[in-house]
Formats: sequence, C-alpha cells, structure tokens
Amino acid sequence: MPTLDDFLEQVGEFDFFQKKALFVLCLLSASFVPIYVGIFFLGFTPDHHCRSPGVTELSQRCGWSLEEQLNHTVPEWDGHGASYNSRCRRYEVDWNATGISCTEPLSSLVGNGSTVPLSPCWDGWDYDSTGSSLVTEFNLVCEESWKLDLFQSCVNAGFFIGSMSIGYIADRFGRKLCLLVTVLINAVSGVLTAFAPSYTWTVIFRLIQGLVSKGGWLTGYVLIAEFVGSDYRRAVGITYQLAFTLGLLVFTALAYALPHWRWLQLAVTLPNFFFLFYYWCLPESPRWLIAQKQDDKAMEVIKRIAKGNKKNLPLSFQNFNCEDEDQEKLKPSFLDLVRTPQIRKYTFILMYSWFTSSILYQGLIMHMGIAAGNMYLDFLYSALVEFPAAFILLLTLDNIGRCYTWAAANMMTGAACLVTAFVPDTLYWLKMTAACLGRMGITMCYEIICVVNPELYPTFLRNLGVLVCSSLCDLGGIITPFLVYRLAELWHELPLIIFAVIVLIDSGLVLLLPEMKGKALPETIDDAENLHRQERSKEKTIYLHVRTSEVASNCQHSETWGLPEPEVVCLHFCFTPSLTLLLPIFLFAFQTHSCFLCPRASGSSNVYGASRKFMKEHFYLLLTKQKSSLGCSVTVHFCSEQE
Repeated sequence: MPTLDDFLEQVGEFDFFQKKALFVLCLLSASFVPIYVGIFFLGFTPDHHCRSPGVTELSQRCGWSLEEQLNHTVPEWDGHGASYNSRCRRYEVDWNATGISCTEPLSSLVGNGSTVPLSPCWDGWDYDSTGSSLVTEFNLVCEESWKLDLFQSCVNAGFFIGSMSIGYIADRFGRKLCLLVTVLINAVSGVLTAFAPSYTWTVIFRLIQGLVSKGGWLTGYVLIAEFVGSDYRRAVGITYQLAFTLGLLVFTALAYALPHWRWLQLAVTLPNFFFLFYYWCLPESPRWLIAQKQDDKAMEVIKRIAKGNKKNLPLSFQNFNCEDEDQEKLKPSFLDLVRTPQIRKYTFILMYSWFTSSILYQGLIMHMGIAAGNMYLDFLYSALVEFPAAFILLLTLDNIGRCYTWAAANMMTGAACLVTAFVPDTLYWLKMTAACLGRMGITMCYEIICVVNPELYPTFLRNLGVLVCSSLCDLGGIITPFLVYRLAELWHELPLIIFAVIVLIDSGLVLLLPEMKGKALPETIDDAENLHRQERSKEKTIYLHVRTSEVASNCQHSETWGLPEPEVVCLHFCFTPSLTLLLPIFLFAFQTHSCFLCPRASGSSNVYGASRKFMKEHFYLLLTKQKSSLGCSVTVHFCSEQE
C-alpha cells in the first residue's frame, strides 16, 4: 500500500499548502520569544540607590548636580555605584537637620573622623531609568533580588512540567487540539500577567504561561514537519527556528519603543489571540491520524492538501486503506521512550544534548552580559549572530548530514570557549571573535537538535519524545544562572571551561545517532529501531491500475487494490532516471499476453500509458515517473473496465 510519503509525492511535498502552513506557524514560533527570553527586558535591573528623605531638598538648596548629590549622600559611590553598600545601604543620618554644610555634609552631621552608620533602604530605592520593569515596580533588588530569579525559575519549571504533559496530550488527542488549547491558555495568562496586581500573581500567571508556551511551540514544529516530505524537513525546521530569530529582533524593537513592562507584556501577548484562527487554517496531522487508524480523516487531509496545491490524486491513490485495521490504536507511553534499546539510546543522548544546548545557549549570553553595556545593542548583536548559523545549516545538513554537522558545531563551540577563556584581554578582537563563533556554534547545535529529535521517534510517540527530551533543556535553564554567576566569582573564565568540557562530550555522543539525511520518518517502533540499518533512502513506489471487466464497479473500494485472480499481479523492477527514456519500448508479459508502453503527457508528471485489445477488453497501464536517485520499485495492480 502507498505510504503517506507516497501520497505527498503525488500532491506536493512542499507546495503552496505547506508553505502557507509554515508561514502561519512561523508566527507562532516568533511569538515564543517574549516568554523564553522576555526576562531580559521585563526584568532588567537599572542602577539604583537608597532613597533618603530630605536629600532632594538639600540638593536643591545647595545647588548640587546629580553626580554631586550621589557623591555626598550615597555610601561608597565611585561614579557608577557598583558596590553592595552603594546600592543597598544608606547613611543613617537626618538630612532634614538644619545647618548642614553644602561642601562637607557628612562632617557637619557626625563630626570629623567619625564613622557614619549605615542602614537598610527603609524608604525604598531611586532607579536610574525612564521606564519600568518588574524590578523597579516590585523593588526586586538587594535582599529581594532572589525573587527575580524565582520569577524566571518558575517559567523554566513550567517549561519542564509542560514538556511532559503537553507532549502526551499532543500524541494522545492530536496536534491541532493541543496547539489550540495551548495558544488560548497562553494568550489569556499573558494578558493577566500584564494586569497582575502584585508580584505573587505575576509569578502565578507567568508559571501558567510556561506550562503551555513551550509545549505549543514544539507542537507547532512537529505539526509542520509532518506535513512535508522528507526532503524538506531540514529546510522547514531551520525556517521555523529562523522565525524565532526574527522574533528576537522584533522583540528588541518593541522593548525599545515600550520601556514600561506592562505595556510591553500586553503588546507581545495580544497577537496570540489571532492564532486561534488556526482552527480554520490548519488541518490535523495526517501522520497522527494514520497512527490512530483514522484513515478516512487522513484521506480528507490529503485531499485538502492536494486541493491547496492544485494537484489531482491519481486513481490508485483515491483510497487509504490500513493494512492492519484489526490492530489496536497505538497510544504513547513514557515507557516507550526507554523500552527498546535503540530508542532508549536516542532518548538518553538527546536528553544530554538538549541539556548541553540550553546551558551553553543561555550561559554564553549571561557570561557576555556580566560586563553589560547597552542592553538593547547587546541583545541585538546576540540575535544577529544566529542568521549565519541558519544559512550554514541550510547548506550542510542535506549535503554533509545531520550528525557530522552537529558534531562539528559542538567542537567549534568547545574550541571557541577555550580560546575565549585563555586569550588575554589585550587581544580583545580575538576574544570577541571567538565568543561570537561560540555563540554561532551553539545556535547551530540548538537548531540541529530541533530537526533531528522528531526524526528519530515513530509518529505516535514523536511529540512526547520531543517534549520529554527537551525537558532537560529546562533543567539546564534553571541551573545556568547559578553556574555562570557563582563560578564567575571564583574566576571570571571558569564557566567557559565547564562549557567546553560539556559540549565536547556531546560532540562525541551525537555521532552514535543514526544519520537521517534523506530517510523517511519512522512510523512504528520497528521503523525507529532499524534506522541505523537503513543504508539508503526510501524506495519510490509507483502504483498502477489496469482495468478488466469483472470488478469495474468495485475497483476503487478494494483492499490494497487487490482483486480476484487473475486481475492482480505485482511486478517489481528498478530503473534509474536515465532508463525512463527507454520505458516506451519496455515490454512486459501478463500470462501469455503482452502490451507496449507508449508515452502520454498528463499534467506535470511523465505518464506512460499502454493498451492492448484482449477478449474485447482494454488493458490500461498508468505509470507516473517518480524522482529518485537510486531507482524505484513498481507495483502493477489490475482492475477491470469493460470496453
């Protein structure tokens, strides 16, 4: 029987319908940016110092500039207020007292040579910022700074929990339903976050967003990957992630235009409600429907794709009959991820790779941001470096292969981390070049794992496998801040050494995975277990009908187009593209009678028709030439039609 890949070859593996679906799902990919990295702008911490009653009035009376005011009234102020005391302590004096000197205010209050007592910031903080953030509104600084870490940890915790639950829902109840539910919950919780009255409610609503947003993003990726043919999965996966990179640029522009966090949160959330139109724009995944034995619905989706691509299905592709209709529908299980040896190996390697990619992707940004300058430019530069990474993958994944490209990207990242760590600061240009190469390398790794992960699991387990493996990415996101900031206190470059060791180990592990270049997606556990034994691309199968008189009315409804004797014959042979020119003179025999193939045009395909009169009947053979570099197998099926 023809597989879904055979149907896609007939209706278009990546034509107008799939391109439209990719475009609308890329909008979803871009909208994930504010949740994944939104803390960079929503929770930015500006320079700050304690607010002291009476200082403003004294400054006005003495005619101080802002810098003079800070030098006179803020502890340990050295021009930038980087010390803990300058940010989190104030002088315990009465600035409203009379007779304070404008040149030596502290001496006139406590006397020369006396130590000025310090106290916490009982009256809050003054922030050097024209906008607002979670930090400035809820005063998440000094002793309360851990609450900002908790805010981001709750998002990653939501990612982790959602990876398990959303993956199961998508594999159990369908990609489309899962996508719509996550979009709705994400949009509603995002709006509630913008109007949250307190820090506690902000964390709760952000946690809900984390629970559904990443699961929805990965479900969108799996859905578009299951709409296209195997030759286009690489391009589709990279394009989907390029949309995320474009989202980084758009988010930077919005953050610059809307410096107040509530308005920014609202602006990036409201467009999510438009994604509910996916109910009408996108069908369910035909691969998932087939895995659930819903062949009639799968056929409806295939016909919808054919209509969208303005293609017609051949007669031999008008029905989609399951060969194992009596088998029970496959249901995803967490045990399926570790039950069989090969899938167990895939799961553990992919988990480690997700963990590695997350730590280095976020860790390198954090490490470069320790000595941050302009936060908008820093964020912009970190986004722009992802574009060359994507274009390199477009050129290499299908030419060199997934695994070798992946291993090379890991090795480049590890080498770049070591160079950045050991090159002296005097060679700034070399240090920054290595840092950018490391950022590019880990971006490539991130994009490759998003392509490879769904390729290694069977259809009924694919979404669960992707989300469970990627849950290690969320654990990496939770520990990365501690890994970067705590180790940097011991030695500024120590995190880079740790990063290099982690990623170089991963470069060896990924070579143990099967190469998926040009291979069909596995549909069953057995397919996934035998991926490492598949040495060449899937054969292109062509299905033909020859009509005879006895079963004309039943031809389109027969099982696998198998008909009573002698109407059904399977004839297998292989040919290369160059031999297709010889098909018009190819002679084959059926019992003692034969017919010649003659070329005939039909649409955009090369179709070869044959006819021979036999017992007042016509035999018709339709052979559609298929694209294949390794040849193809041909199956001839005989149906009947009276002259």
